[in-house]
This record gives sequence, C-alpha cells and structure tokens, in this order.
Amino acid sequence: MHTTNNKGAPSHGTPSKTPRSNSNSAHAQRQRLLVRLRIAPVDTITARGDLDVMHPSARIMELKRQGYLIDTVRIERPTDCGKLHRVALYVLLSPNGGK
Repeated sequence: MHTTNNKGAPSHGTPSKTPRSNSNSAHAQRQRLLVRLRIAPVDTITARGDLDVMHPSARIMELKRQGYLIDTVRIERPTDCGKLHRVALYVLLSPNGGK
C-alpha cells in the first residue's frame, strides 16, 4: 500500500489512523503507540514515520514496564528509499495490554 506523508514523500506503511499530536513528550509518544498497537502491530519504520516516535524501542520498553504485554518480532522492511532493513515489529498481546 502506498500513501504519502505530510511532506509528500511516499510512505509504505499503513495509512495513518492516529492523528499526530503536537507533543513530543515521552507520554504523548507512548499514547500514540498504544492507540496504533490496539489497531494493528507497529514496526520501527512506521512508528518513526507515521507516529513521529523517533526511538520506538524506548517507548515500548516503558510501556512494558507499565505492565503492557508487547511482543517484539524481527522482520525485514524497506525504507522510503527502498533499502531493506531488519527492524522490530511490536505486537500488543491483549486488547487491554495485560493491565
């Protein structure tokens, strides 16, 4: 699926169903990740590009410390420029996050 990001560049992730927040606080980033994780798994590239979470592994670690059950699976995904990378795919294991 091809969509475009807010800069007009193609985005190969799922269309954004989570509105971007103007806040870059860790709390706001965790909330954006949780909203998306409740819809579908999120990979590193999508978290950075669509959710504006530049360090998704840190936010996922914080969510796990809060009691959310999130699995990490390694996958290969191309970036916008087409280069293949091995990245993390985060999967929320229960709708309530195990809380």
